[in-house]
Amino acid sequence: MAALATLTHSPHPTLLSPPKPGKPKSQHRPSAITAAISGRKLRAAVIGGGPAGSSAAETLAAGGIETFLFERSPNTAKPCGGAIPLCMVDEFSIPPNLIDRRVTRMKIISPSNLTVDFGSKTLKPHECIPMLRREVLDSFLRSRAVSSGACLIPALVTHLEVPPSSSSNPYIIHHTVAGTKRSLAVDVVVGADGANGKTAKFINAGGYASAIAFQERIRLPEEEMGYYENLAEMYVGEDVSPDFYGWVFPKCDHVAVGTGTVRRKRDIRAYQRRMRERVREKIRGGEVIKVEAHPIPEHPRAVRVRGRVALVGDAAGYVTKCSGEGIYFAAKSGRMCGEAIVRASEGGERMVWEGDLKREYLKEWDAKYVATFRFLDLLQRVFYGSDAGREALVELCGDEYVQRMTFDSYLYKRLAHGNAWEDAKLVFNTVGSLMRCNILGRREMDPPALFKI
Repeated sequence: MAALATLTHSPHPTLLSPPKPGKPKSQHRPSAITAAISGRKLRAAVIGGGPAGSSAAETLAAGGIETFLFERSPNTAKPCGGAIPLCMVDEFSIPPNLIDRRVTRMKIISPSNLTVDFGSKTLKPHECIPMLRREVLDSFLRSRAVSSGACLIPALVTHLEVPPSSSSNPYIIHHTVAGTKRSLAVDVVVGADGANGKTAKFINAGGYASAIAFQERIRLPEEEMGYYENLAEMYVGEDVSPDFYGWVFPKCDHVAVGTGTVRRKRDIRAYQRRMRERVREKIRGGEVIKVEAHPIPEHPRAVRVRGRVALVGDAAGYVTKCSGEGIYFAAKSGRMCGEAIVRASEGGERMVWEGDLKREYLKEWDAKYVATFRFLDLLQRVFYGSDAGREALVELCGDEYVQRMTFDSYLYKRLAHGNAWEDAKLVFNTVGSLMRCNILGRREMDPPALFKI
């Protein structure tokens, strides 16, 4: 902390050793600059302390990088449904006491109120969908990053001073702590500050479409809360969202009731009122204890690395279409980016360049997940564009094979290996559902094996 105080009192601290002559280690690095750092470790700043930023900071600090984690509001968290895949519990060592509910049933309700019970017959005995509160998860992940050696700075980042692309000069992070202006110089920056975060703007990453999510936390009487003990609900229909869905997710002593849209963000409160109308009988006697709204990215950004700055989580656009899942992909991208920096810098001993970040982080991320994002985008365009399409989606979800493939893909984030005969039947059933709902023929489509990601 003493070193931090020294660095932040100078408006333009010089933390980097002057360049030395020599051939760079990689052709992606400026030809006139050596990759070596003498007398210190590589310094990294992570802007944003949600799952993406905290996971990046933990990985960087544990890997030998001098790490500073900026979070403007440590006591708040992004509004979120709070569902995470089962594999995240083990992969990120999430303590059992952080999980509010272990959902084993999910009801999917169509515009005409066709209801499919999703999971009761297909989940294995040990399987569930963990539900938690973001403020609890975020606080835990930040604390773990600090325990690994990251320095948490509760500050608002106001500006990022970007050096020339061919220079090894530092990035200067201007920020405000308790009304006092300060600055910090670092070698590499990880932007984890959300869909509308400033880091992307600082590096001219370009604009992109974002949705708006709106939810109310409602504390229910004990007898009503019992209905949602291990049940989550998903509602689809033009009344609750023109391009997404509404949800009821159970928490420790309340439910999160919400909806989202990218098309008509100005109407989000109207959609929320209709969502509450759909579930009126199930939440009667409930008390609204919190109202939340937040932007959500609609697709990955075209630019996610520029110079020695990398974007992760919502800042990079890592929220899936159709399901709207973002927590796992945020934490995973933060960890993968941190691991890439540690590898490229050889444990903090060498400088990191744009080519390193693209090769070690972006290339690996895209190889692992780009097909998933594209497929879920296709599903959303096919099934979420009209109430007829939503009826077809819910009808298909009644198929136990669809449910098993969905859970294998969602719970474990792996390619679900199905049965060739069942896959063929699924394609046939998909076509049949779309024809019955008068969808097939209205747009070009290739009916893939649904949910097989």
